[in-house]
Amino acid sequence: MDQAGSAPSAESDHDFYADGLLRRVLAGVRTIAMVGASPDWNRPSSFVMTYLQSKGYRVIPVNPKAAGQTINGERCYASLADIPLAETGPIDMVDIFRNSAAAGPIADAAIAIGAKVVWMQLGVRNDAAAARAEAAGLTVIMNRCPKIEWGRLHGELSWGGFNSRIITSKRRRLVER
Repeated sequence: MDQAGSAPSAESDHDFYADGLLRRVLAGVRTIAMVGASPDWNRPSSFVMTYLQSKGYRVIPVNPKAAGQTINGERCYASLADIPLAETGPIDMVDIFRNSAAAGPIADAAIAIGAKVVWMQLGVRNDAAAARAEAAGLTVIMNRCPKIEWGRLHGELSWGGFNSRIITSKRRRLVER
């Protein structure tokens, strides 16, 4: 319950996200700007970027220290504002691989470029930034990883012995992206 005594909506309760919401978000985006993407192949952001690219997403890296470099085949930009939207097309989701304090200005920049979703990685939570983004009409996911959620929702985690909480005897249809 919130302070007014009403139950929070599914999209504003940042302690729990319904699988349907996560599916809608992951199915509805095509271009992701990854803030904090690293050119170092053994960093978590590199693993996530590679995975998301393998699932058909275009991931544009954003990192001021690597600006101008190519990361996983994509040119890296110093900030969200530096991404040439005329060339890349609209940014559907901003994936934040930075600390919680840095998430505030990044969420504001995501609003400014017209993103639809702000996704904060594991360990990243900024409720004030989330409130601003939601007030601007964006969907906000915090303290989650799109790589993990995509794998969990599509049954891939079970390949590694993880319980994905999805039990079925039906074979999944392969969906071409």
